[in-house]
Amino acid sequence: MPLLKIQTNQPIEPDTRKSLIRNASQTVADMLGKPERYVMVSIEQNPAMLFGGSNEPLAYLELKSIGLPESGTADFSRTLASLLNDELGLPADRVYIEFADAPRAMWGWNGGTF
Repeated sequence: MPLLKIQTNQPIEPDTRKSLIRNASQTVADMLGKPERYVMVSIEQNPAMLFGGSNEPLAYLELKSIGLPESGTADFSRTLASLLNDELGLPADRVYIEFADAPRAMWGWNGGTF
């Protein structure tokens, strides 16, 4: 049920993309205390993006999950920014993250909802 979308204006080498997607999936599962089998991660690389008037390396993330605790978003932000720094070399001040708590009835899976 957790979904992490990552958009970055940087091209990502295939090996780095594999590492990032694996590590992001595990990180989200650990952060939210959810089984990894429900975690989805999506990466979009190299779209035209501008942040603060600059096209220097940047990323935009969306993290959606049922029961996403507002009280944890500051920690989640630090963890995800650190992940992108480790994997892609992106500085934390070039990363925006949107958090969304999805109501169970608005999240479908396996022909039903949660």
